Amino acid sequence: MKFTKMHGLGNDYVFVDVSSEPVQQMADLAHRVSDRHLGIGSDGLILIGPSEVADVRMEMYNADGSRAQMCGNGIRCVAKYAVDRGRVSGPELTIETDAGIKHARCELEGGAVSAVRIDMGKPSLAASDLPTTVDRDRLIEHPLRVNGEAFHMTCVSMGNPHAVIFVDKLHTVDLVTLGPLIECADIFPERINVHFVRVDASDRVTVRTWERGSGATRACGTGACAVCVASAETQRTGRRITTVLPGGELQIDWAGDDHVYMTGPAVEAFSGDWPR
Repeated sequence: MKFTKMHGLGNDYVFVDVSSEPVQQMADLAHRVSDRHLGIGSDGLILIGPSEVADVRMEMYNADGSRAQMCGNGIRCVAKYAVDRGRVSGPELTIETDAGIKHARCELEGGAVSAVRIDMGKPSLAASDLPTTVDRDRLIEHPLRVNGEAFHMTCVSMGNPHAVIFVDKLHTVDLVTLGPLIECADIFPERINVHFVRVDASDRVTVRTWERGSGATRACGTGACAVCVASAETQRTGRRITTVLPGGELQIDWAGDDHVYMTGPAVEAFSGDWPR
């Protein structure tokens, strides 16, 4: 099986073009290729294929084999793959995802895509879109107690669910302990992505992420979008911010049309052949 390893800010995925490399048992394949000791090593598997409603389609699986609706860093890489390989005729394209059709605009450098701006669509603050068992319309600064610690979380759906928790000191957060406990909390029957956020300025935040199904990652694109919405909604920042992640920076704009726009790099690391 021919594959391409790509990443956005170190949030890395194995990409397979299923128009030429049909695959089966995707959940098992995602688990095997993602293993950083016995496989290729990645945060998950993304399949790129034809679409009847867009230029291309992406289908994403987390490192544990679970299906995910969207991936912000992954979709930028899909755009780069399609443009660099001539799957589309220009720098703009549409990508079908489980969270709807997304529009991408690529920036070229030396004839190849270096960065991509994605229209991530409208966020949702409705609790039912997470979903959650908490009987509230929205979870804004909702109290949360985990592992003996008290927090407040603001939850946002970007087509996939996110819990955003603002803290004064990021370095004191035990992400490896708290991340999975919140991800798998009973109030989130489909689990949730978790982000601890320090506000540095009205237009700048720093984030540490625990991704549903993948664990601690160097960046999360949909998470950065959710952080922007949560930060603005709670009046901690404006609606256009720089999100600083362990892997680098993303520019996020919650624009006047209520859509969230994400801009960041997309990088191809290497290609290879995985023995089936």
